[in-house]
Amino acid sequence: MEYHEAVNFLFDLRRFRMKPGTEAVRGLLNHLDDPHEDVAFVQVAGSNGKGSTSRMVASLLRESDLSVGLYTSPHLDSLRERVTVDGRQIPKRAVCEFVEQAKPYLVDRAAAGEPLTFFETVTALALWQFGRADTDVAVLEVGMGGELDATSVVDPVAAAVTNVTLEHTDVLGDTVEEIAATKAAVAPSDGPLVTAATGAALATIHDRVEDVVRVGDADAAGAEESAGTPDVRVTYHGHGGPTLEGRVTLEGDGWHVESPLALLGAHQAQNAGVAVVLARQVAARFGVELTESMVVRGLRGAHWPGRFEVLSRDPLVVLDGAHNPGACEQVAAVLEAFDYDHLHLVFAAMHDKDHEGMAEALPSPDSVVTCRPNIDRAETSEILARVFEAHGVDDVTAGDTVASAVESARRRADPDDCVLVTGSLFCVGEARTTWTRRVVPKRVRDLDEAASTFAHASVPDERAHDARADAVHRVIETRVDRRQAAVLQREMVRVGGNCVVSGHENDGELVSVVVMGTLAQFSALVDALASVPYGLDDVRARLRRRLGLDTSSTASESATTYPWSDGTAVMGILNVTPDSFHDGGAYYDLDDAVERATAMVEAGADIVDVGGESTRPGAEPVPAAEEIDRIVPVVEAVASLDTLVSVDTRKAAVAEAALDAGADIINDVTGLDDPEMRFLVAERDVPVVVMHSIDAPVDPDNVVEYDDVVSDVIAELTETVLRAEAAGIPRENVIVDPGIGFGKRAAESFELIDRVDEFHALGCPVLVGHSHKSMFGLVGRDADERGPATVAATALAADRGADIVRVHDVPENVAAVGVARATRGTDDWSA
Repeated sequence: MEYHEAVNFLFDLRRFRMKPGTEAVRGLLNHLDDPHEDVAFVQVAGSNGKGSTSRMVASLLRESDLSVGLYTSPHLDSLRERVTVDGRQIPKRAVCEFVEQAKPYLVDRAAAGEPLTFFETVTALALWQFGRADTDVAVLEVGMGGELDATSVVDPVAAAVTNVTLEHTDVLGDTVEEIAATKAAVAPSDGPLVTAATGAALATIHDRVEDVVRVGDADAAGAEESAGTPDVRVTYHGHGGPTLEGRVTLEGDGWHVESPLALLGAHQAQNAGVAVVLARQVAARFGVELTESMVVRGLRGAHWPGRFEVLSRDPLVVLDGAHNPGACEQVAAVLEAFDYDHLHLVFAAMHDKDHEGMAEALPSPDSVVTCRPNIDRAETSEILARVFEAHGVDDVTAGDTVASAVESARRRADPDDCVLVTGSLFCVGEARTTWTRRVVPKRVRDLDEAASTFAHASVPDERAHDARADAVHRVIETRVDRRQAAVLQREMVRVGGNCVVSGHENDGELVSVVVMGTLAQFSALVDALASVPYGLDDVRARLRRRLGLDTSSTASESATTYPWSDGTAVMGILNVTPDSFHDGGAYYDLDDAVERATAMVEAGADIVDVGGESTRPGAEPVPAAEEIDRIVPVVEAVASLDTLVSVDTRKAAVAEAALDAGADIINDVTGLDDPEMRFLVAERDVPVVVMHSIDAPVDPDNVVEYDDVVSDVIAELTETVLRAEAAGIPRENVIVDPGIGFGKRAAESFELIDRVDEFHALGCPVLVGHSHKSMFGLVGRDADERGPATVAATALAADRGADIVRVHDVPENVAAVGVARATRGTDDWSA
């Protein structure tokens, strides 16, 4: 079964109406041999904030070295986002395997008049994957209810109700008390229920549940005398400055935490309190430690796309999936702390939502563009426009697609204005593609490579066969919605090229398109897209840049000063450690290190990368103070040479000391996992290398399952680059590293080198670090004979468009880069 066939089957289940109860899910899981029985579960229910709370719980538990699953809904781009294990989406092949096993049972149930719904089936998919992946604990975001929700098929070890407001009254009840009663049913059988609910909802929860841990605002502890002082007291200190982080103080019985918070707002501080209590309960059950420093890292690392997500600062662009009046009030409260001149609102909502209440709760906009996401449940933009007109907004436009509405609002906004995209996560998901879309160049040299390209894009065989010959020239792949795909296919065929579309038949995910043609045909396509509907302006602009059709200069002045701006630069490795995998101890002495650096510069190294901590398998972490003592004297000495100095570190304190000593670049193997590193790099305005890594140091036992290693790594680096930009790092200062050897098999590392040009879709320089790595064992090279293989791979990487190669043996690899430069044609469009 192909992936598009699997998701088509799943999304087709949306036609079946929801029915309360767990019996159907229980039957499907029994058919699958109850794969979830050995997993511990956490349930998070609530009207608002349950997704954010679930993400924070998962982030906190991962700090304790547990393997953690996370199930949330809806998704922004792909169904696979709903099910993650240790931060990684469920693989496509796993979705296919699940559907193959479940489909006969599901068809039988439908034929008997008892079909399972989409949500029930995807819940079973999540539980199946968590058991399949041997997760220790999985966090489940409850659907709309609690007692009769599909996720309640499990008996949780910990559970929470974040808050309760009037929602889904046709299913859950007409009053807050009724809704609270059904949500409270998620309480664990042998532990307390955690809640931040207030008022009548809290009273109902106390009536229904014997053991309750209440999380509440410390400053309003006496506001509800009947409730008493909260068990866990939360103080939100607001947010500000360039970091765009909140600050929260949490205080419970015998514990106290002060922490930055990745998610903004007083409501997120309450969610953080709930999350920390849940994580502490689970950690205690597993007998693992959850220290204060772990809590801080967990809360700072709990990014949640589409939840008050700042994607631009000039103007301020905020995406938030608020979908009811309560959530809109929270957005308005957070936005009050930002300084902007005019507010431009992009709004879409589902037809069953309280549009008037949402419009009333949002801050008063200066302009509104309404739109309609590509989903049947979406309300028409004309009806939503009337709502805002009735609320006294003078400048209201009934738009069409989300993409065109976002583009319209951004054109209206001055640098000191704010653009807010809200009303639905479906709206936010489509809007977010403006920042996440990648136009990926494909190197297609023969019919076999054409077939492989089509397979990765889920193009059905019958469509792929006749198009193979058209793909052996200029080829790009990107993801759009189905309406946009139809336009791209029509227009490219009209100008004489070809375009094939993935086999998705439903609107549940974005679809892949592979566009093929000559440069002239692509140029004609770009011109044609200027006058077509469905918000393709962003696709058109990206095609122009990728194909070299945009002659306007967008690069900053500083970007042209770096050695990788006009060809492949060579970064020489200088390890001042006793235990690095290739040259550990050889340059531990300062004089030896400086002599080595001098020799590398004389041999043609453009950059010297100084490292004071090994990331080889089994390496012991080095305290920051010791790492600083190792590298600072070397950096100070090397900074006087005619070269740029990079520092290989994952610690912000070490990076700061290195920059003070004269370093020019930071090389972070964790991909800016430490928020302090992001903010330091932004403040100092220096280039930073962000690597895709699973573990640092490398854990050889942690083998990752990739569907397509290049596409998967590009997708994950996309989010890394967005976080860097959100911290204030300009994209031109971000250098991406695919992380060869870090969580990849040898064959996958070779594929990364072969397809390195595809990483330019990220709009960043690309670094390849392959020197003397174990991947060369695949071609029969032992540890002491990998130099020639490294040189060969350097030539290939340079030919494929690598901007920087990171190597130990500088003279030989400088020569390899020179050969690649001399033989590579200047008409290579993918460079």
